[in-house]
Amino acid sequence: MRWWTVAFFLVVLTGCSNLTKDKYDRIQIGMNYADVVNILGKATQCDAIGGMNDCLWGDEKRNIKIKFITDKVIFMHATGLE
Repeated sequence: MRWWTVAFFLVVLTGCSNLTKDKYDRIQIGMNYADVVNILGKATQCDAIGGMNDCLWGDEKRNIKIKFITDKVIFMHATGLE
């Protein structure tokens, strides 16, 4: 196995370790994006849609999805957390 393959898997596994029910439960409506990043780390993906940001942490099977308006959490949903 090549070094970059090992590095990729380590990054993926490390990123997923932030996706826990305990961390999800710490997120509150009205919390700002920076506070969420302090809890979960950098989002896997964020899309801006008409003044709203939809951000995803994780993948299709195990994730946390959060909607932000003016940098504040307005909606959150989790799938596959332990």
